[in-house]
Amino acid sequence: MRQHSIMKRPYLLRSSLFIWSVLLLFSCKSQQTVQTSAPENQPEVVETQIPEADNETEVDTTIPAEVSPEELPKEVEVEEEIIKSEPPIDVAEFRAAWIATVANINWPSRSGLPTAQQQSEAIKLLDFLANHNYNAVIFQVRPQADALYQSDIESWSYYITGQQGKAPQPFYDPLTFWINEAHKRGMELHVWLNPYRAYHTTGGEISEASVVKENPEMVVKLQNGMYWMDPARKDVQDRTATVVEDLVKRYDIDGIHFDDYFYPYDSYNGGKDFPDDQSWNAYKAEGGKLSRGDWRRKNVDDFIERVAKLVKKEKDFVKFGISPFGIWRPGYPQSIAGYDQYEKLYADAKKWLNEGWVDYLTPQLYWKTDQTPQSFPVLLNWWEEENTKNRHVWPGINAGLIEEEGYENELFNQILITRGMLAKDPGAVLWNLKALMNNKEAEKALAENYFRKPALVPPSPWMDNKAPKSPEVLTNLDGNTLRISWQHPDENDVFRWVLYFQYEGSKWDFKILNNDQLSELKTTLSYLVGEKKVKLSKIGITAVDRTGNQSDFKEIILE
Repeated sequence: MRQHSIMKRPYLLRSSLFIWSVLLLFSCKSQQTVQTSAPENQPEVVETQIPEADNETEVDTTIPAEVSPEELPKEVEVEEEIIKSEPPIDVAEFRAAWIATVANINWPSRSGLPTAQQQSEAIKLLDFLANHNYNAVIFQVRPQADALYQSDIESWSYYITGQQGKAPQPFYDPLTFWINEAHKRGMELHVWLNPYRAYHTTGGEISEASVVKENPEMVVKLQNGMYWMDPARKDVQDRTATVVEDLVKRYDIDGIHFDDYFYPYDSYNGGKDFPDDQSWNAYKAEGGKLSRGDWRRKNVDDFIERVAKLVKKEKDFVKFGISPFGIWRPGYPQSIAGYDQYEKLYADAKKWLNEGWVDYLTPQLYWKTDQTPQSFPVLLNWWEEENTKNRHVWPGINAGLIEEEGYENELFNQILITRGMLAKDPGAVLWNLKALMNNKEAEKALAENYFRKPALVPPSPWMDNKAPKSPEVLTNLDGNTLRISWQHPDENDVFRWVLYFQYEGSKWDFKILNNDQLSELKTTLSYLVGEKKVKLSKIGITAVDRTGNQSDFKEIILE
């Protein structure tokens, strides 16, 4: 792969000016005319505020000062404790990546690998994400009405063993393994399902365990060789809903995720209409009055609403997310042209967002910022304007753009644009992890600049708005080390902790501590740091629950 220079300073200057110009146009509300629901609707105009620079410096807190015992106090006492509802800095941003198993795109590298090699490859991917401060992974567990986990409903996936219906040998449950390893690294694990695809052309021989042979009445064949379950059929809807229910009940997952495949792309059937005459004629015979397009959309809408309710009924902390095609309809907003998912995929993703059926929507905005008919910031602004129920809108970003000449920085620009436009609830999901893993300069830029610090998953107050109680914090000075311990009245309500700290004359900083990585509720900070022997002046710890709520912040001012 051709390697490109990522961090040249002249480009960074031009990039920064470019980002500010984009944010001036789109942050909060646009000063230009941007359509929301229909071309005649225009948003209110709000002037964008550019934040003022502060005078605080950044101290390297990783280098303890070289001090003699005489330079240290015998003990550090708490001068004052101040209860505040909000921590001193916002450390939340959703950072996720898709792990595709269909066609062995991301994992495993090929079907039929030994268990140990599969697990080793999984660890490599999870370590990459953890080392680059991601906090979620979206893992494909149902690529073609099959299972990358132990299931009594659907058969083992071809992409695991090379034979659909055959379990891994030696036996293990890949999903359990991925969940445990993701949680160890402080990452959420969302399971990604294709709701209707029955067979992919890379899926090997169609075995007796496939739904194509077990339930041929449910499926239709497309011209490109794929098989698709008919979304109008009740037994199809029941089957996928049962799969979702089973996953939520039996596995410690953090989210259910559907992608953009509802009714299939027409190109899969040679441009011809989806072959659902049988179910359409049955609907009309029963007195159905909807047009064929509206009927198809209603089939999908009803199923999405059903899944949304089902997930919350089983576990109220599990998110339901969908990553639809990035354009709802051409002309929304006015400058946008391209594929019409509403008319072609019969997916009314705007409705799902407007109704609040999804906890997060991740429109696949895989285009460039300067690609006018499908401009990334224009589309992101439109989707956020449609977020009337204040759910999460976290765009899908195409990391593969770093491979295109002249667009080596496009990924990073889009991350910055997203942070500006979604300042109150930032986040993104990256597609094409291979592109990042194969580009060392881009990988370094991401780790050292854009994802330099870890982040919490933003809270979802419509799911749960009750924060945990604040922990009780104790401190003890041991040489130049401040030993910090804490207690909490309900540790079962806490999934991670955030240690906030501030050295004199510097900005607040933080560390995210995950329960799975703590044997005891203890950590340490250097009391004096750097050549100037800067003193630690303030600390505080918050408890964070499963849905991202933080406890009140108790600011502890050290003497």
